[in-house]
Amino acid sequence: MEHAISRPILLAIVLAPLLGAIIAGLFGRKVGRTGAHLVTILGVAISCVLSGHVLWQLVGQHAIPFNENLYTFFEVGGYSAHVGFMVDKLTAMMMVVVTFVSLLVHVYTIGYMHEDPGYQRFFSYISLFTFSMLMLVMSNNFLQLFFGWEAVGLVSYLLIGFWFKKPTAVFANMKAFLVNRVGDFGFLLGIAAVLLMFGSLDYGTVFANAPDVLNGATIAILDGHEWSVATLICICLFIGAMGKSAQVPLHVWLPDSMEGPTPISALIHAATMVTAGIFMVARMSPLFEMSQTALAFVLFIGATTAFFTGLIGIVQNDIKRVVAYSTLSQLGYMTVALGVSAYSAAVFHLMTHAFFKALLFLAAGSVIIGMHHEQDMRKMGGLRKYMPITYWTSLIGTLALVGTPFFSGFYSKDTIIEAAHHAAAHGGGWVQQYAYWAVLLGAFVTAFYSFRLLYMTFHGKERFRDAHAHDDHHAHDDHGHGHHGAHEPHESPWVVTLPLVLLAIPSILIGFFTVGPMLFGTDWTGHHEKLPFFLGAIDLAAGRDTVALLGKELWHGPVAFALHGFKAPAFWLAFAGFALATFLYLFRTDLPGKARHALAWPVRVLENKYGFDNLWIDGFAGGGVLIGRVSRLFDSRVIDGVIVNGSARVVDLVAQLSRRVQSGYLYHYAFAMIVGLIVLLAVLIRHLT
Repeated sequence: MEHAISRPILLAIVLAPLLGAIIAGLFGRKVGRTGAHLVTILGVAISCVLSGHVLWQLVGQHAIPFNENLYTFFEVGGYSAHVGFMVDKLTAMMMVVVTFVSLLVHVYTIGYMHEDPGYQRFFSYISLFTFSMLMLVMSNNFLQLFFGWEAVGLVSYLLIGFWFKKPTAVFANMKAFLVNRVGDFGFLLGIAAVLLMFGSLDYGTVFANAPDVLNGATIAILDGHEWSVATLICICLFIGAMGKSAQVPLHVWLPDSMEGPTPISALIHAATMVTAGIFMVARMSPLFEMSQTALAFVLFIGATTAFFTGLIGIVQNDIKRVVAYSTLSQLGYMTVALGVSAYSAAVFHLMTHAFFKALLFLAAGSVIIGMHHEQDMRKMGGLRKYMPITYWTSLIGTLALVGTPFFSGFYSKDTIIEAAHHAAAHGGGWVQQYAYWAVLLGAFVTAFYSFRLLYMTFHGKERFRDAHAHDDHHAHDDHGHGHHGAHEPHESPWVVTLPLVLLAIPSILIGFFTVGPMLFGTDWTGHHEKLPFFLGAIDLAAGRDTVALLGKELWHGPVAFALHGFKAPAFWLAFAGFALATFLYLFRTDLPGKARHALAWPVRVLENKYGFDNLWIDGFAGGGVLIGRVSRLFDSRVIDGVIVNGSARVVDLVAQLSRRVQSGYLYHYAFAMIVGLIVLLAVLIRHLT
């Protein structure tokens, strides 16, 4: 007997965090600080437990996926808009990831933000974010998807600029908001094109009719230039994903968003919001599979992001910014998987990455607390003995991130690298070759900057003693308040370390136990064939299913897969990155400074972030300001000066001349009549002759 997913349960999952956000936000003074965190944590906890129950129904009890409209928003002519849910295994997995990470971030926030005057407001925002993200992933139509998409962007804006008295935070949230609007404009065009072609915004209707409607369909954007409609729709939708998931060149907002409090770095910029674009493309797989051009574009952008943004992380000294560039790079890996039709590998890496990257961000926040809100790694060192729980959990997160065999990050990341290799080896063009080398070399870069962070923060000389002597007079924390560095570093309270431990567990284990069922249709031992986990959510033609083809070649269970990983080039490149970081930052600590001096030009290029900030700020934003100034000059000089004021002056001049003619003297009028008569006679005589 097939089980059905209960509609009230789905409503409770969505509305519980919203109710918590409303109570904490509107009645924060009445419920107090304790009431604000209790009500929001309870709301997200209910959502997390029920999300786990829904996933169990779909996986363990083989419940049929839920796809229903709950409310009709409007009906105009033949068009209608609904609020509805589509809950299959892809959605349920995202729901569990979003609510679990959000729950741990809520608990962590009690310790991190306990002195902040905006305590209740912060809890309201992160609970509202959870609601928005759930609306996005559970939607069954493009309009609701767009609502959730914009809602997470709005809450992200509020959270990045949470400390609104800091000019850098205000600049960062405006930058994030505007760059995302660029991507969202493309996203909206893609949705409009879907509505134009299908006459519906419902996923089920669009996906079912896509082969008939889009196959061979073209549209002339410019006269004489025909575009494939499928390519146009997919590229427009992906431009939205480029903004939300921070792909080059719309990536510039994410590192600056570290100006927000650390808990939101973990929640929004590692685990959930930035992965919304990855989830969206995976959900739209029936459309993207109809355009190889769009997939090649996705692949190129992802490969560029994976390698080149990772390089920037090597020269960063702010602990949160290193992790931020790591996030950019890993999002590039997910995008590469999408580009080679390994959608399930992309969302699997999305899941594993959510745990270990949230762990790394929260561990960075724990270090910042222990260091009395110092974020510069050059002023740390030797923290391992002061913060043992933070150190060991950071080490686990780092090992998962670099793709150490048997850790969760290995199973997802190695599958992506193998998928890129498969695409390059089986008739791939230059884009596929480029993507493979980008993700392969990215393994070296990731290992280097990850262990650089670990060594500079937790190992070596205790540099904070020297730094405090210089900085006590002018140091400020990330709240904008002064701090004193005379205190010893200390381990964070349990509300901070407990989420670290709870995130470290899946960072080690979840890949081992879920890679078989989620990617290769086996149980975790590698036996007993099952239906593909994402069947119905991600449907590909047999010859296009890259992950299934990989499974036939490489998959013999998680242990054999990990042992095979020890022989793969990605492992040895990662090991080389680890070895180089160990040599430079543990044994020859004098060399990094010399290398930085010797490689001054490449370092300057990386510190300048390849000039993308200049392009956006001085180029596009500066160009907009220049156009505004020219427009204002034209408005004041030409419109106001010539047309408006000029016409008034002409009227005034005519009036003055008319006034002189109308003198009131009789002989003036008689003289004018005689002159007029003479002129009239002259004209008549000339005409008659």
